[in-house]
Amino acid sequence: MSKVHVLDHPLLQHKVSKIRDKETGVKEFRELVKEIAMLMVYEVTRDLPLKEIEVETPITKAKTKVISGRTLGIVPILRAGLGMVEGVLNLIPSAKVGHIGLYRDPETLEPVEYYCKLPVDSKERDLIVLDPMLATGGSACDAIDILKKRGCKGIKLVCILGAPEGVRAVEDAHPDVDIYVAAVDTGLNDHAYIVPGLGDAGDRLFGTK
Repeated sequence: MSKVHVLDHPLLQHKVSKIRDKETGVKEFRELVKEIAMLMVYEVTRDLPLKEIEVETPITKAKTKVISGRTLGIVPILRAGLGMVEGVLNLIPSAKVGHIGLYRDPETLEPVEYYCKLPVDSKERDLIVLDPMLATGGSACDAIDILKKRGCKGIKLVCILGAPEGVRAVEDAHPDVDIYVAAVDTGLNDHAYIVPGLGDAGDRLFGTK
């Protein structure tokens, strides 16, 4: 069964409170989402394997450690996931970036795929899927399906806010995928928005509403 990790660091909780506030403007919202993503991926990558190397300091030779094993890729779900990319790349500048485009059908509320472009070596990378909101879980499940159909493994899902319904959907569909959130909210309203949530993350990131 997938593990759900609720990252409750005080800095994260403080910044999440600010993006919930409807008075937070577009510029500050973008900056906060970037900072939240960076803080979250710091925790998400805690289990990266290390190997010992030798370097020469200004004083003497020293044995020290660097990251080893599979390299990383990040895959934002368009469009809101784009807001998290810069924060992750600030911490892991060598990560390659893929993109998956999904939109939610307003009638059925089901996700529809319209774009997918992944690094050519994505099957050899550990992948972090980014989406600020885990609401129904439909988009996240479909994005992970798309990755698995292309032979990708070692997938983690990173969302700022989750609803219990979305968390359960991903757990049921992809029990091998760990889920990382900064908060799990009460649930969904009739329009499948997270409550209390923060509204539409894409609209607030890009000023489209």
